[in-house]
Parts: sequence; C-alpha cells; structure tokens
Amino acid sequence: MKKLIFTALIAAFCAQGFAQTIELKKPQLKKGLPVMQALSERKSTREFSSKELDMQTISNLLWAANGVNRPDGKRTAPSAMNRQDIDVYICMADGAYLYNAKENQLEKVSSEDCRLLAAPVTLFLVANAKETDKYADIDAGIVAQNIALFSAGMGLVTVPRGTMPPADTINKALALKDGQLLKLNMPVGYPKEAKK
Repeated sequence: MKKLIFTALIAAFCAQGFAQTIELKKPQLKKGLPVMQALSERKSTREFSSKELDMQTISNLLWAANGVNRPDGKRTAPSAMNRQDIDVYICMADGAYLYNAKENQLEKVSSEDCRLLAAPVTLFLVANAKETDKYADIDAGIVAQNIALFSAGMGLVTVPRGTMPPADTINKALALKDGQLLKLNMPVGYPKEAKK
C-alpha cells in the first residue's frame, strides 16, 4: 500500500511538470554569419516579435552561451580558473529551466513564466559565487557576449540587462538556492517588424 501511495505521489508530482527534462538537439555548428559580420550586426534591442524560437534555435543559443565544446568538458565561454561558475536558466511560456550543459538538456525548475520585455525567451545568468566575487561578474559578461554575438549572427535580437524584477520573484521562479546570485538577464527573440 505504501508503495502504491508513493508511486501515485511521484506521478502527481511529475504531472505538474516539475520533473520534466527536455533533451536538446545537437548544436548546428555551420549556421549563422561569419564572426566579423556578426560583430558588425551586434546591437542592443528591447523590442521583440511575438514569433517563438524553435527548439533547434534554443539548443544552438544555449550551446553558444555556455555549452560544452571539448571532450574535457570545457565551455564555449571561458571562466576564471575554469570555475565554470555561471549557470544559464531559460524562461519560456511553459516555465523556467536550468540548462545542463554537460548533458545538453533542459531541467524544468518551475512552471513560472518569468520572461521579460515580451520576448519569447529570457535567459538568466546566475553565478555560484559570493556577492563580492569579481570573477563571477566577469564570467557573466563573457557569457552575455556569447549570447549577443550568437543572436546577431542568427538574425535574433537581445539586450544584456542588470535590471530585474524583485529578486525574490525571480529567485522563486528559478528555484535558486543560497549561494546563487542573479547577475544578468537577456531577453532573446526575433526583431519586431517595423510598422508600415
């Protein structure tokens, strides 16, 4: 009987979507603009089209941000003393997810919709560091630049932002723990079409 109750509880918990994991597709390494052209296209944009990003684009975006690009587990974004102290969370319409770079998957952390600026997705860069850790700030900036260059190279727009909703709101939506600090958020999407 106890086993039956336990199984029912697990099923109910999973039905709420909290145990959901999304396997991401392999990144498409031969897409986008050449680096110099992406640099020339990079700009901050705060208005987005309502067009959703498909899962392949999301996979490419997250890998470019801070994915594993070598067999030894090192990342697309360097970090001070290889601490790999920046976690990337993505908020979509159906909830918030932690990007697990090692497994190339998304792990659902809540069903909260914490997207900002009406963008189809918002990335949150979270440091596993102390409040005064200057290296975490630098590492977050490097990941942010990867996101910005990827976006420019793929016809997407973004803006790195330190402005956040109240920390307790985002901390809850991302299920952050003690020692995890919000550093930046980056709404990402397609550019808003110009009015004719």
